[in-house]
Amino acid sequence: MNSQLKYKTKQKEILLNYFKTIPGIHVTAAGVFAYLKSQNASIGKATVYRQLENLVSDGVIKKYIIDANSPACFEYVDPESHIDGEVCFHCKCEKCGKLIHMHCDELEEIQKHLASVHHFTLDPVRTVFYGLCDQCR
Repeated sequence: MNSQLKYKTKQKEILLNYFKTIPGIHVTAAGVFAYLKSQNASIGKATVYRQLENLVSDGVIKKYIIDANSPACFEYVDPESHIDGEVCFHCKCEKCGKLIHMHCDELEEIQKHLASVHHFTLDPVRTVFYGLCDQCR
């Protein structure tokens, strides 16, 4: 477990255990709460939101804010496989709202091109391509 964790609580452990079961999946706070409620976990909505922010501060999960019209998404950061500074773009399905990580060498080259030729630094975490996912297409 991450040595940066300030302190453990039962609710924080419930959230962390849930995120460990869905690596690479983005989920909203409302989605987390709905899942935990369906599992009869004794954790309130306000506690879910507060503990999610604590886990973000601890560096255990990442928070993505894609646009003003969408809720923030959260994702587990596996300390064994996560690489700091890893470039990751996103695709968002306009129908179901699914957020997909996209690691793409060609897009990294575009990012480098923008920096060297146009003197523009692209933020890959906030770069989102909109379209339809496989399931909605």
